[in-house]
Amino acid sequence: MADGGASLRALLDTVNTLLRQRRYRAALAVLKGFRNGAVYGAKIRAPHALVMTFLFKEGSLREKLKSIAQATFTHSRNLAYFVFTYKGLMALQSRLLGKKIPLHSFFAAFIGGWLVFGENNPINSQIIMYLLSRILFGLSRLAVEKGYVPQPKQDPFPLVAALLWGTVLWLFEYHRHTLQPSLQSSMTYLYDDSNVWHDISDFLIYNKRSTNK
Repeated sequence: MADGGASLRALLDTVNTLLRQRRYRAALAVLKGFRNGAVYGAKIRAPHALVMTFLFKEGSLREKLKSIAQATFTHSRNLAYFVFTYKGLMALQSRLLGKKIPLHSFFAAFIGGWLVFGENNPINSQIIMYLLSRILFGLSRLAVEKGYVPQPKQDPFPLVAALLWGTVLWLFEYHRHTLQPSLQSSMTYLYDDSNVWHDISDFLIYNKRSTNK
């Protein structure tokens, strides 16, 4: 038993020594990026999938749990693959050219995005739309910082919020099929299901009346 403990400590010391070696830093950063991508993807997707599945999806408990597990695995895997690809290509470009330039980041992420997130499925679609909204905000702020767009005299956020809500509800009411399925489900729950009730049970307690009533 003592020999086993000593062997484990020796193994840990060897691993820790390896992790401190600067010559392996780039490769180890790629591996830790894969790890962090997998963990972060699971943390983000699991609670979202749990809520959306139990709120809007029909089926048995087993089917719902399977759906949650699949969505969590897909998000976690894709983010891990992307971080691994991005950091690997960044390290490769830096090693080949001897320096890091801004275009390297775009190129590495472009390749990673094409390979990992290029398939049009619900998980990737949600991630891309999440990124799109953040990118538009980021580019708007950058345009102001660089002087391409004059600094607004008033905070434009209220106008942006009003335009976005006006547009999305117009699309929901008259062109619903153009919206992403999870957004359709959320808005159906909020704006359509709230128009229907039969008694106190499905007015305050439940969203929909039980089908056996």
